[in-house]
Amino acid sequence: MVGHQESTTEGDAGDSGAPTFWRKTLTAPAPFADETSCQCQAPHEKLTIAQARLGTPVDRPVRVYADGIFDLFHSGHARALMQAKTLFPNSYLLVGVCSDDLTHKFKGFTVMNEAERYEALRHCRYVDEVIRDAPWTLTPEFLEKHKIDFVAHDDIPYSSAGSDDVYKHIKEAGMFVPTQRTEGISTSDIITRIVRDYDVYARRNLQRGYTAKELNVSFINEKKYRFQNQVDKMKEKVKNVEERSKEFVNRVEEKSHDLIQKWEEKSREFIGNFLELFGPDGAWKQMFQERSSRMLQALSPKQSPVSSPTRSRSPSRSPSPTFSWLPNKTSPPSSPKAASASISSMSEGDEDEK
Repeated sequence: MVGHQESTTEGDAGDSGAPTFWRKTLTAPAPFADETSCQCQAPHEKLTIAQARLGTPVDRPVRVYADGIFDLFHSGHARALMQAKTLFPNSYLLVGVCSDDLTHKFKGFTVMNEAERYEALRHCRYVDEVIRDAPWTLTPEFLEKHKIDFVAHDDIPYSSAGSDDVYKHIKEAGMFVPTQRTEGISTSDIITRIVRDYDVYARRNLQRGYTAKELNVSFINEKKYRFQNQVDKMKEKVKNVEERSKEFVNRVEEKSHDLIQKWEEKSREFIGNFLELFGPDGAWKQMFQERSSRMLQALSPKQSPVSSPTRSRSPSRSPSPTFSWLPNKTSPPSSPKAASASISSMSEGDEDEK
């Protein structure tokens, strides 16, 4: 696609002697046709579509005309004008806008008045010139006056003003170049949305400060709309509270989950430490066994001698028989070996007495 070119306007001649034709459309609105003369200075010879597509001299742009109502100017309008502007490498786009009288007569009432529609077109980047009060049906005189080479419009027959197609004679003359409509967007669609949701937009404008008189709303409907606005505000508050409550619950759940994880980790750590200390092979059991063995060693008596010495006899008393074969009561044998030694010593004593 060829990019948008700057519109032409008459200026001083350059080195070639040909006048310059450039206007910065991105910094100024497009001019009205009745406020400027035709800016095509070169001889205006009739062009074919093939010649126009090959390109023309700078001082001889292809003059393309597109017309319409352009009520509630939207992207569909802009795309149609973009297509008209980029049909040829060197083009100058004139846009005709019908007046309120013609529009109301042949099509119906508009939302925007003619002055608003003119201004909307002047500030579209693809438009080089705006023709106010454009005719409903194009005449040879109008085409000649504005030196129009081609007319751009969608190819659907446009029946109006007693004609099956108001562009029929343009098509027969080989001056018609079709453009494509943008599906899903039109002025009628926008108006349908507003009518369908009238209550919503009426309540919206009441909230924004418009009066019931300005909106042509009855007293009862005004009270109804204001009540509905209050109900909507309460619903919004409840919704906000619910959302905040959900956020709070989610935060609590996250924290609870973290606490449970920490508790599980601490529990596992505690159980591991407990088993390490008190388990079958734990340190506590080893320590208890060591202490028990120490206590048993401390409480167990030392082994007594095999035989006890006989008492010395007192010279002042009569001798009394000694019974060396009796076991020592104070130190009982601590083991079987000691007991056998004691018995053997007793038998030896008996043999001495014999």
